[in-house]
Amino acid sequence: MFDHFAWSVAVVPVLVVVLTLPLARRLSPSVGAAVLAWSAVVAACASLVNLGLFAVKAVAEIPAVAERFGWSHRVVAEDTAHVPWVSWVSAAWLVWSVAAVARVRRRHRRGHRIAEEFAHLPADRQVVVVESDAVDAYAVPGRPGRIVVTTAMREALTPEQYAALLAHERAHLDAGHPRLIMLAESAGAAHPALRWVARRVGYLIERAADEAAAVAVGDRRTVARAIGTAALASVHAPGPAVPVATSFARSRKRPGAIPSRVAALLVPGGPGLTKWVGLLPALAAVSSAAWTGEALLDFCQLLHGAAVGSR
Repeated sequence: MFDHFAWSVAVVPVLVVVLTLPLARRLSPSVGAAVLAWSAVVAACASLVNLGLFAVKAVAEIPAVAERFGWSHRVVAEDTAHVPWVSWVSAAWLVWSVAAVARVRRRHRRGHRIAEEFAHLPADRQVVVVESDAVDAYAVPGRPGRIVVTTAMREALTPEQYAALLAHERAHLDAGHPRLIMLAESAGAAHPALRWVARRVGYLIERAADEAAAVAVGDRRTVARAIGTAALASVHAPGPAVPVATSFARSRKRPGAIPSRVAALLVPGGPGLTKWVGLLPALAAVSSAAWTGEALLDFCQLLHGAAVGSR
């Protein structure tokens, strides 16, 4: 079974990162974000299942447990006798990964609770302006989703720039970006190699919303100026961190993201790659999922052989 651990836990998550490095800047932001996020999710799930199988194998190697269920602990242990550490390392890694994913989910749930504060408002009132000296604006997913804008942010922008901000945040809600970043961050929490992918997805969804806003307002420079103005204003009027997935002009995890977004709007890149190229990391993730199915089958056969060997 060790070959399944090597491929799905050690190789594929790193391979997904390596394959996305040259693609992340060349695919369109919306396609790139989706490809990276879902490739990371599939790879992380396959990794977790494999860790779970080896964690169960670690328990199955305990003589008292084997005796209770009627199989030979020696047969179970012999399957990975050349790497005796893998079962217990997997068990520890699984506990760490599950705890890390739970922390990400709790943080995102706190962001969802913000929507509950506005539940009393009419469903068609999407934009909520709140009194605050902090310069911030963000999309809050829910039913309905809301766009929260502070009074300081509203005052910092011209009417044209404010329209660009609203178009940007509407793009987040329409495309389901908060859910996508939650999935990507959960994958990054599950496997350390995938953290880069999660950070890149966060940047790409902002770029995708920038492009959607540019189309909506009909002027890329207006969107770029709105981002730059809001970012400069937020430096002088910082506020408490809000547990949301997106923020118009605050880069929470990627230094340099704001200048990169402005530059991409002012100086658009050349023609991107065809979206089919994005299948490369997706195929790597799918192969890991397929191997995980085979690992499950091998594990069942191992336990059956261990039961036969105990007779």
